[in-house]
Amino acid sequence: MANDNLELKSIKPVTELSDFVESIWMIRNHSAIPKEITVLPDGRFDIIFFSGTDQVFHATLRGLDTRPDQAQIPANAIMFAISFKLLAIEYLLDLKMASVLNTGKQLPNHFWGVTIDDLHDFDSFVAKVTQAMIAQIKPGIDSRKKNLFDLMYASEGSLSVNELSTKVCWSSRQIGRYFNAQFGMSLKAFCNILRFRASLQQIKEGRFFPEQNFSDQTHFIKEIRKFSGVAPKELSKNENDRFILLSALPKK
Repeated sequence: MANDNLELKSIKPVTELSDFVESIWMIRNHSAIPKEITVLPDGRFDIIFFSGTDQVFHATLRGLDTRPDQAQIPANAIMFAISFKLLAIEYLLDLKMASVLNTGKQLPNHFWGVTIDDLHDFDSFVAKVTQAMIAQIKPGIDSRKKNLFDLMYASEGSLSVNELSTKVCWSSRQIGRYFNAQFGMSLKAFCNILRFRASLQQIKEGRFFPEQNFSDQTHFIKEIRKFSGVAPKELSKNENDRFILLSALPKK
């Protein structure tokens, strides 16, 4: 996405990181005026490197979101970031995300060796963090977890907890304990977020009826309101490109 003031780029990770990273991206506000945005739940967590005016620079871990959040991209600011899949929490970063649900925390200076100078060239940034992440991958990945996450992403949240449990041979009770301890939410809640996200493309294209295994039209509208704060028709208008996640979707 690009307009006169806001620039967005996103690329997929290299194959070695495909189980852990969804995308590496950047947002730059070329305007002297802050950009008001609404952050939508998307089932990802992010590490964001920020550079603003007066050489302000910091790195932030942003946890999973379960509700829409109003935010602002400061004037003349730039953000380079990595969006992660759930498997990365244990096997790439060794973190528990429950404590940063719907919030974030600042990371140490020079995290992964990234400095303000690395935010001048996106391609160089991608190469640097890619190398850093590959070096962090831990061996011995639990096959049940990998299979569970693969199924969740492939089905876009449409499979029930019982269906997922049966397919990966892992009891729903154990999965529930794991999700709550590690991510601060239930598996069902996370699947609902994936289903919401999967609905954004159809909404952007003006189709306002359930296509992602919602029980009926009322349920569809209720879930869209829950995660975006507005009804599907208002969301599709996306006035002033305030819903960045919707704006970033490809046109078909």
